[in-house]
Amino acid sequence: MSQTRHVPVMLQRCLDLLAPALEATGPQPPVVVDCTLGLGGHSEALLTSFPDVRLIALDRDKEALRLSGERLAPYGDRATLVHAVYDELPEVLDRLGVPKVQGILFDLGVSSMQLDEADRGFAYAQDAPLDMRMDQTTGIGAAEVLNTYPPGELVRILRAYGEEKQAKRIVSAVVREREKEPFSNSARLVELIRDSLPQAAKRTGGNPAKRTFQALRIEVNGELAVLERAVPAAVRTLAVGGRIAVLSYHSLEDRLVKQVFAAGAANTAPPGLPVVPERYQPRLKLLTRGAELPTEEEVAENRRAAPARLRGAQRIREEER
Repeated sequence: MSQTRHVPVMLQRCLDLLAPALEATGPQPPVVVDCTLGLGGHSEALLTSFPDVRLIALDRDKEALRLSGERLAPYGDRATLVHAVYDELPEVLDRLGVPKVQGILFDLGVSSMQLDEADRGFAYAQDAPLDMRMDQTTGIGAAEVLNTYPPGELVRILRAYGEEKQAKRIVSAVVREREKEPFSNSARLVELIRDSLPQAAKRTGGNPAKRTFQALRIEVNGELAVLERAVPAAVRTLAVGGRIAVLSYHSLEDRLVKQVFAAGAANTAPPGLPVVPERYQPRLKLLTRGAELPTEEEVAENRRAAPARLRGAQRIREEER
């Protein structure tokens, strides 16, 4: 597998956001967590750019861990790779005896490897088994979701996770077709979506199957539920002065991240207090104005960067006990 095809998204900006926390000197080396290891591009850059840091990297995909393990082998015991979903971060740190960390990076969405390996079924551009599990050792695949979920539940998933306006049309076609023969491969689903959409809907927003595939992937991997737990949990593991950077790829993820950061940066005191007690003061300082976008040059070099949205925050206060 070529390492050159994988260009980490908004890499320099992520490093710049985390740098002040990772360059700080103290009795212990700073710890940075890459919650979404993937092919290891961001992790490698963190280890190279900050020679003192210790890296803990998580991924639910065993193949990603194997490939990244080879890539990061030169860094020896500075890198600890863990098979885990990112909402398990507090338990992972507990097991490793790490009370607090200085930096955290999330690069959400599907890794380049998962999109590029045809047999994983993530990509709608090539025919493959409809699987879409990021961890192929557990859970049900996309075919089972399509073949067994009640129609109303499928409509809900396509609307909520794919923001698909034509959800009812697509689901009607899926239900009709699955009775003739269960779904197993992506090409048949792509063709069915094309056939069931009105002409106007096909002319906008790229491949018409994109939203349905996104919705199935989020459902299969429980992505939004995991993220909803993971971002607040990650913020709690940050030491004071520690920084977190999150790359999202669709509005549902970005909205969740924005809400967690905004809540952490808010003053929660009842109105009218002359002095705001410590427990009501903000825990976080926002480091980005809204969500930052990739540059035109970056999108030209790496089309997968196009939908990326980056948000950063710094821990400025401990939780009140």
